[in-house]
Amino acid sequence: MSKIPILYWPHETKGNNDYQLSRKVINSLTGLMPEVVLDDLDISGIFADKKDAVIYYPVFCESTGWWGELLGGDGVIVEKIIVSPECQLMVIMPSEVANLRGKNQLLAAEIRPSSGFFKKMNSSIATVSDMLATDAGTILALFSGKNQNQFINVIESTGNSYLGCIGQY
Repeated sequence: MSKIPILYWPHETKGNNDYQLSRKVINSLTGLMPEVVLDDLDISGIFADKKDAVIYYPVFCESTGWWGELLGGDGVIVEKIIVSPECQLMVIMPSEVANLRGKNQLLAAEIRPSSGFFKKMNSSIATVSDMLATDAGTILALFSGKNQNQFINVIESTGNSYLGCIGQY
């Protein structure tokens, strides 16, 4: 069964080189031109309707918080494709069919910024990919790391909350 490629594109498409390049990259990888979703993305709805769908989600240099809708959802990131210096595509598949074998895990946590946390968390455990401040004074952060258990130990030992893994590549 071939996979149905779906490109989510929340930006203008006319004259957009990253959009054109993303479509070409997807076509080159899959042999199919992707369906394009320009409006709000309903990951659960797409996977409920099309079990063989693969969503290509663009992440740009200025993108923040894009990963929030994957927490506790039906999809996981299985690959990252660099399209240009400004754009990369996160490849999302239904969690029940995804074969997660990548070394880089995308791990989310809610942290309270403190020196104790930053002393324990170092780049050999995980590096920050994205951070969002909350009204409660905490930070929702996406980390990239290779050892989920080690990451969880640091998060929990510093009084912070592990939110989950949204995939790996």
